Amino acid sequence: MIELEDNIGDIIGKAQRGLEISDSELAKKSGANPDAIRKVRDGGFDEATIRAVAPVLNLSADALVDLAQGKWKPNDVEAVDGLAQFSTSYSGMLVNAYLVWDSATKHAAAFDTGAECDGMLKLATKKDLSIEMIFLTHAHPDHVADLPRLREETGAEIFAPAREPVPGAEKIDEGKHFQLGKIDIEARLTWGHSPGGITFVCNGLARPVAIVGDSMFAGSMGGGSVSYKDAVQNNLEKVLTLPDETIICPGHGPMTTVGEEKLHNPFFAAKFRK
Repeated sequence: MIELEDNIGDIIGKAQRGLEISDSELAKKSGANPDAIRKVRDGGFDEATIRAVAPVLNLSADALVDLAQGKWKPNDVEAVDGLAQFSTSYSGMLVNAYLVWDSATKHAAAFDTGAECDGMLKLATKKDLSIEMIFLTHAHPDHVADLPRLREETGAEIFAPAREPVPGAEKIDEGKHFQLGKIDIEARLTWGHSPGGITFVCNGLARPVAIVGDSMFAGSMGGGSVSYKDAVQNNLEKVLTLPDETIICPGHGPMTTVGEEKLHNPFFAAKFRK
């Protein structure tokens, strides 16, 4: 299984940066010792400190403690006919790409390329799939690294966020729908990590699928480099409102589900746990 993308230090750091809370301010507001905070952020476990800083950072203390103790990882997502994940190494970092296809027509759509698209092309050949469309969740280099080759090998149309134009790609906005055999693909704007990040919601397989790019990870989310507030809000409104059984396909880390993230993701669980 692919490991979680973020540890507790990553999560606390993203929340601090997003909320613009310095170490000294976090210590003052939480009452926690500054050295203890730094140790937790470096990977040490101190439940009292974690529980003290979590509410200041709008994080779920229970979910954060579970992650810090290694008590939670998403359950393995049961294989769904018509969905495949590809994880490749880009500068030492694993990045994901996905293939979705209609089993009747054999028409397929690629979502991002990862570092290289060999696995995707091999699976398409093995299953006699025709890759008709390439969708880009956002334009960061690790997600589009092999786009020229994938386009050349498949001749597929390319679609990219209007806010992050990519040469040769058609610009798309929120609300755009595409049909892939019986599968409906809807574009939802989930920006914040990047200027125009798009989540693609696919309905028509055995379970709904949301390909979220770096908007959300299992147990975490992408850094809100452009707007932390909007990154959080978009995830809440446009991803976590999907049915609990929806498979979340992130740009990094393992696949998960809406139901799991509502209960276990420290950025959101406080709003859903009772």
